[in-house]
Amino acid sequence: MSVQITSTFAGAVTVAVMLSTSALSHDFKTGSLELKHPWSARAPAVAPVLGGYVTIVNTGTQSDRLVGGTTSVAERLEIHESSIVDGIARMRPAKQGIEIPAGATLNLQPGGAHIMLVNPRQRPAEGEKFKATLEFEKAASVEVEFVVQKSTPESAGDHSVHKP
Repeated sequence: MSVQITSTFAGAVTVAVMLSTSALSHDFKTGSLELKHPWSARAPAVAPVLGGYVTIVNTGTQSDRLVGGTTSVAERLEIHESSIVDGIARMRPAKQGIEIPAGATLNLQPGGAHIMLVNPRQRPAEGEKFKATLEFEKAASVEVEFVVQKSTPESAGDHSVHKP
């Protein structure tokens, strides 16, 4: 009897671990692009925008470009670039989108290139999720789910394109 209970318990633990791991992975794919853990920080009630962040890995042999998207959470979704000019951080729409070179990783993070949700209709609370469709120049559009979470110090520093 104890062998059966032990194997049943082990099976239950295995299923629980698999379910929690898949919930944590929070990744999406379109063509040769892998979108890892889309997230947004909780916005103050008066903020006119929400930021969206995601890591995009291009496993293909051709570059692609994130060119826009849509979401029901905001009036519009824009792709933004950030730069520092004369010591002042500036942000502007990336009218041509943002390139993801072949074999490279693009980190959209606070302080760098990011997704801007303009005139939010909703302000999801921490722990809640919302959907958006991201559009690419070559790969098919893909619906992703953003998780609202606290920004972490390690996520705020890396907002560039990396090639292996």
